[in-house]
Amino acid sequence: MALEEGHSVEGSAFGQSGDGWAAWWSHPGPQRTRIRGYAGYIAVLTVLFLLPITQLLVHAAQSELHSHILLVPFIAAYLLSIQKGQPLAPLSTSFFGAGVAGSLAAAALFAGIGWRSNLSLNDGLALLTLAFVGFLAAGGFLFLGWRWMVANAFPAAFLIFMVPLPDAVVDGLEKASALASADAAAFYFRLTGTPVFRQGMVFELPGIALQVAQECSGIRSSLVLFITSLIASHLFLRSPWRRLVLVAFVIPLGILRNGFRILVIGLLCVHVGPHMINSPIHHKGGPLFFALSLIPFTLVLWWLRHQEQRRILRGGG
Repeated sequence: MALEEGHSVEGSAFGQSGDGWAAWWSHPGPQRTRIRGYAGYIAVLTVLFLLPITQLLVHAAQSELHSHILLVPFIAAYLLSIQKGQPLAPLSTSFFGAGVAGSLAAAALFAGIGWRSNLSLNDGLALLTLAFVGFLAAGGFLFLGWRWMVANAFPAAFLIFMVPLPDAVVDGLEKASALASADAAAFYFRLTGTPVFRQGMVFELPGIALQVAQECSGIRSSLVLFITSLIASHLFLRSPWRRLVLVAFVIPLGILRNGFRILVIGLLCVHVGPHMINSPIHHKGGPLFFALSLIPFTLVLWWLRHQEQRRILRGGG
């Protein structure tokens, strides 16, 4: 059970409209001491994890799949800065929350250190980064308290995207996505009336045979779209089930987008020439198809938000 102690704050609200980051320092003296303590805790923790953090940044900069990691801390800080119009969560101490988060972080740290020689660089960094994020959460519970952590759960939880996906997870997602994308492409080919004979992941088209390789799974675009849906649902929707609908929608959307990309490449090879398999639209066309997927995504977000606002105006939930 959490032990709540510390002083409540009267007459103000953390993060209310117009306060921004200045609200951090509008607390009375004892509360500001907690904030300074947490800031110092973060500084010390960062120094202790400086080597794995540096390795993580280099790894993310060199990885197409994990390049989003470089932006995660800045996005989390922005999301925290715009927590507006919420009642103040008094700063306190939650030993229970700190203990749970700290125990999980310590387990990840010991696993990362103890097994690092048997792990890939990516998996080792995943464990050490998970430990770092866990210790950040433990410090949040210790210095700011359970109520504050709950009130700011989304920005705090968003830091989990700093953790690289383990190799086994990436492999499983790529295989599943590639198979689903091949099924979507087969549907598109039949829809367009294109003669095609499919054998597993291989499509035999007039003049060329295409194989949907695991590398063609589109997992990076799908991951970015998934993260985008989480941020958009948090910022623009209030209803939990509408948020869930938006996030769930990006899963089939990512599959259909990747299947459409396979269709376009196949049709270009059939109608323009087999050399189109080496065209930029194949090797560098990911951003283009990702941008196209944002059109239905934006339409669904607009529709959900419109329905929600209409229901609110009518006095519903």
